[in-house]
Amino acid sequence: MTETSNLRNLVWFKNDLRVTDHPALSAAAGGGKAGGQGGAEVVACFCVSVQQWRSHGMGDWRLAFLLRSVHALQKSLQTLNIPLLLVDAPTFAEVPAALADLAGKLAVDQLHFVDEYPLDERRRDDAVAATLAADGISVVRHTADVLVKPGDVLSGQRTPLTVFTPFYRKWLAPAEAHCRSTCDAPQVQTLASVEQRPLPEAVDGVHMTLGADLWPAGEAAAAELLDEFVSSRLDHYGEARDVPSLPGTSRLSAHLAVGSVSPRQCMQAAQRQAIHEPDFAEGAQKWISELAWRDFYRHIAAAFDHVSFGYAFRREMDQLPWRQAQEELAAWQAGSTGYPFVDAAMRQLNATGWMHNRLRMVAAMFLTKHLLIDWREGERYFMSRLVDGDFASNNGGWQWSASTGTDAAPYFRIFNPASQGSRFDAAGVFTRHWLPELRDVPPKYLFEPSQAGVQGYPTPIVEHKFARERALAFFKANM
Repeated sequence: MTETSNLRNLVWFKNDLRVTDHPALSAAAGGGKAGGQGGAEVVACFCVSVQQWRSHGMGDWRLAFLLRSVHALQKSLQTLNIPLLLVDAPTFAEVPAALADLAGKLAVDQLHFVDEYPLDERRRDDAVAATLAADGISVVRHTADVLVKPGDVLSGQRTPLTVFTPFYRKWLAPAEAHCRSTCDAPQVQTLASVEQRPLPEAVDGVHMTLGADLWPAGEAAAAELLDEFVSSRLDHYGEARDVPSLPGTSRLSAHLAVGSVSPRQCMQAAQRQAIHEPDFAEGAQKWISELAWRDFYRHIAAAFDHVSFGYAFRREMDQLPWRQAQEELAAWQAGSTGYPFVDAAMRQLNATGWMHNRLRMVAAMFLTKHLLIDWREGERYFMSRLVDGDFASNNGGWQWSASTGTDAAPYFRIFNPASQGSRFDAAGVFTRHWLPELRDVPPKYLFEPSQAGVQGYPTPIVEHKFARERALAFFKANM
């Protein structure tokens, strides 16, 4: 180990693409201590593992947003005199050797990185730590993707909590304590003498400009979006978040997925707004509970490896004889089911890489309950389209809707798509926008246009009453 003043530390960025509230970066810059002031020379790296990403279902929208976020990170790091190097490691299995090779060439003293929790990511991180430690390099792992570290919220029997409400009760106090600390961007005085090659603008045939007009990337864009949300829309979040025609949600999910904003920054912003504007307190608490759901699904992924293998959380549900109905699956994917609220949701997803959260539940429950198609088909399709594709949240949400997961909706909860549309898009603004062929349908028939004999729009692929009765019988017979 060299003298502290001559330390060279390597920061490995993954889905934590920011410089503010980044404990690994701060610790590396401080000579190994968080909050340090320029005690070490710092080099940053990012591994391009496109083969692995694709095997995990990453779609073009998510890949393009990731590329833009990496480019934005490089610019942020340049202001700190930190070079960002790309490491080619097509699969996670190749990452340990690639990072060990880079660390050896750079003669680094320490490697700092933020832990991730799905099984493949954990195995990769553990292998990196073991490989570099064997080479005599100190490895320091940090927590920054969650507000409370997995394993720190347990039942009285010291087992993972698998129901959200008791999890939330135990999660809230340590989450609030975590938010009382801060981790600003570090001050770095030294310039690492490392050659930096230009970052690619396209990977695997996907150009970084895909979706750029809809999804500005980088932590500056995330900070602006966060500030606008908490200052002007957080007070009505509890009601507006369920109405897809309104800007009721934060739209920060893509930034949280790549880490251009941290969950701590989000919670701190909501807490500050609630203190300054008491009318915002209820909305702030509701939004914080959504951040808790995000943590919850990460804790599940960390504690139960089988969900990362594609199994149902409730293993007895693996035996459900889901229907093989490729034409119906294709109709659902294309937004041609004959149910306007479902179809509008799917068309929004296909056109923008994003779907409103209420609609994610409606679309998922339609596929799994009305059509009795395996939830894994929907999980894969969402991952292939979502700009905010995230394994833990996507898997948890699909299993909740399919009644196969932790804290899942009971099997007899089956959304009526027409009722959901009438309730959450009463004026039809959202539905008519995505289904222009229904623009002139009277409000009375908008969510059941077949009753009005509308031409040019599909008839329902299954009748709701029949589908409900079939689903109830299906689950009763196989549970």
